[in-house]
Amino acid sequence: METALYYLALSGVLTILLWVPYISGRLFLWGLPAFLTNYPNKNYPIEQPQPTLWMERAQRAHLNMVETMPAFIAVVLAAAFMSQSNPEVAATVGTWAKIFFFARLLHPIVFILGVPFLRTPTYLISWFAILMIATTTLL
Repeated sequence: METALYYLALSGVLTILLWVPYISGRLFLWGLPAFLTNYPNKNYPIEQPQPTLWMERAQRAHLNMVETMPAFIAVVLAAAFMSQSNPEVAATVGTWAKIFFFARLLHPIVFILGVPFLRTPTYLISWFAILMIATTTLL
């Protein structure tokens, strides 16, 4: 189960770090003084600088990961508690947790770069991994 918990922790770190591209883009778009005060002009938020397409994608990729993490956390922790005495189940859960992590690592890259036909498959692979962890744990 150590492998699954390791990839759970890595996924948590990835979730935290996925805000960096969007915030960095916002820093360069607004400029340092406006960024530090969080007000790019007097009419903010009614009027604000238009973020670039990649910045909008980066923000959505981060939010998508934030929305996916609760399900991943729940199944990995349930698996950790329910399969403490079964190393075979622990190994299988660890493999699916690893697949989840690498799919979710690839997802924001293809999402931000706008690579056609890859964003949805990487997303679906990560959800399939969650479902497989749940199925492995419950059966």
